[in-house]
Amino acid sequence: MRFGLVGTGPWARLTHGPGLVAAPGLELGGVWGRSTERAGRLAADLGTASYPSYDDLLADVDAVAFAVPPDVQVALALSAARAGKHLLLDKPVSTDPGTARELVEAVEAAGVTTVVFFTDRFAPQWQAWHDETVRTGGWRGGWSRWLTSLDAGTNPFRESAWRRERGALWDIGPHVLSTLSATLGPLTSLHAVGGAADTVTLSMTHEGGATSTATLSLFAPPAANDRETTLWGESGFSTMPGRRPGEDPACLARAARQLVDAADAGERHPLDVAFGAEVVGWLSRAQVQLDTRTGS
Repeated sequence: MRFGLVGTGPWARLTHGPGLVAAPGLELGGVWGRSTERAGRLAADLGTASYPSYDDLLADVDAVAFAVPPDVQVALALSAARAGKHLLLDKPVSTDPGTARELVEAVEAAGVTTVVFFTDRFAPQWQAWHDETVRTGGWRGGWSRWLTSLDAGTNPFRESAWRRERGALWDIGPHVLSTLSATLGPLTSLHAVGGAADTVTLSMTHEGGATSTATLSLFAPPAANDRETTLWGESGFSTMPGRRPGEDPACLARAARQLVDAADAGERHPLDVAFGAEVVGWLSRAQVQLDTRTGS
């Protein structure tokens, strides 16, 4: 399968590009971005071609991997789906439930395969932990804490306008909802409370009665940077292993390979655009609650 990469920012340079190059059994056919200069540099670094237009890229590939802001992604992904291209989407698939549903409908009409890159879900240690939690069972709840500093000088995403505008709910929230719903069951309710800067605390219930909480921030003090997801239940506690430094490209490579395998088998991937749209729906509910409480 021949992939095109859309995007030239840090996520494309650090993760998507190297991951697609490393993924077995597929080809990175080229790169397109709004900046022809940056697309050319990235393509040269990856040993592939850059395309002068998005339409030119679509005409020459079988699948498209997106490393662009969510509301840019959904518009471009609609065009790609309608052109019959498989989609490797980033999370969140959109920040608007309406356009997320529109993309689901376009994908279903075209019969193409989709995978949403919830990074942790493609780490082998996450899968091993998840399998163990399923075997153990008896989980009554859990919590997630993900605090980071977007303004830190070493953060490659510090210039990301959409992250600054949307905050932790939309950037970190998809990861947390994906993990907690996979281990404790699909969500049945969600309540959101805002704090300092973009801090948000989520309180959730899951099918089967388990409950969970999550506290998220992109603008935490550097000394408070931390990340943990833990389940509790009849056997005690189980903490999710973290991703290893530099592991993101390998996770992307697994996501791309799984997209190829699902397309070849004519099967839906569990982390497809429909699941991605479901996550957008829950995040949108949380955003409405936050806006109502602040009067915005």
